[in-house]
Amino acid sequence: MMEPKVFTVGQINRYIKNLLENDIILSSLLVRGEISNFKAHSSGHLYFSLKDPSGAISCMMFRADAAALPFLPENGMQVIVYGHISLYERTGQYQLYAEIMEPVGIGALQAAFEQLKEKLAAEGLFDPDFKREIPKNPSCIAVITSPTGAAVRDIVHIVKRRDPSVKLVIVPTLVQGEAAAEDIVRSLRLVNSWGKADVIILGRGGGSMEDLWCFNEEAVARAIFASEIPVISAVGHETDFTIADFTADLRAATPSAAAELATTPLEEKRDGLRRLRMRLDRDMDAVMTQCRRRLEYMKNRPVLARPWERFRQHRIYVEEQTRRMTREMTRQLENAAKDLLTMEDRLAAASPLAVMKRGFLTARTAEGKLLTSVEQTEVGDKIRLELRDGSLWTEIKEKAVRTHGEKEGIL
Repeated sequence: MMEPKVFTVGQINRYIKNLLENDIILSSLLVRGEISNFKAHSSGHLYFSLKDPSGAISCMMFRADAAALPFLPENGMQVIVYGHISLYERTGQYQLYAEIMEPVGIGALQAAFEQLKEKLAAEGLFDPDFKREIPKNPSCIAVITSPTGAAVRDIVHIVKRRDPSVKLVIVPTLVQGEAAAEDIVRSLRLVNSWGKADVIILGRGGGSMEDLWCFNEEAVARAIFASEIPVISAVGHETDFTIADFTADLRAATPSAAAELATTPLEEKRDGLRRLRMRLDRDMDAVMTQCRRRLEYMKNRPVLARPWERFRQHRIYVEEQTRRMTREMTRQLENAAKDLLTMEDRLAAASPLAVMKRGFLTARTAEGKLLTSVEQTEVGDKIRLELRDGSLWTEIKEKAVRTHGEKEGIL
């Protein structure tokens, strides 16, 4: 009797995998469902589930396919996925390997457009406060566009018709295809580093959303926002809107409209100059009239009509002030003289000399110290007696001390 064959887990998983991958339907199919449990791995692979009311299926998308998606999948998004069913042998779980994904009810490009628009708006790239004013009379305009398209011909024709004095610099740039976004960024940076343009016109003629997609790239939007030179976006027709239109300082419906917005007609400039000259002439006439009136007024002033009269009045005034000052100084000197005499009398009355005239004298020791008591001397000391007209030197032969209530006692 034959013994039953025993399979390993790996053999079973490999067998089932071959069945799934060789099935006519499961090897190439479209699946519609709602994205859930979405995760973008650091490796670049995408992991998610597709679900509907009746069930769910695990899905993954490899990095190369995920990089080709123009939008980022989100939970809750209804999509149609093209791919194949296979088994992940390590876990024994089957899953849908997605290769292409398209949102339901909205194109992939439109979904990417709305996602980027929402992201940049949240960062403030569309904020009017950051919009720079377009100069009214530029001397140089840089045009970033294809050098062979109808757009550049329209811009050149309109600018030269409106103002031949404006210098146009055409910056040849790709405006369609995979390399276009990178080329637009390069051209914007080139014009800014050159630094001689007053305004930039960025645009191209009309086309499908795919044709205009380079103007919806995030790198282009950030390059426009970073430009130090004001940017006019002129992409497609009037009904076409791109991310570049929202980021630019001014949006023009067409390239031709951009040329008109960037320039002022020469005749309008001339009219402005004529109006300015007329205003200047009026202002000059008003100033001259005011100056003439002021001159006439000054001419009729007495100081100019009769200058010697003015001098005579000032001389009389100065003489009067001189007399007043002389009187005041005389009065103050007389008062000062009286005060001085009074002080002299008071000093004379308090002077020791005045006392000496009445027979009083002062005595000093040989060292010049004033004697106020006999206790300060001894018999035999020499002292100096000062009288009003001189001094005498004498020697003490004896001294008498007077105490209170007693007669003098001779020592």
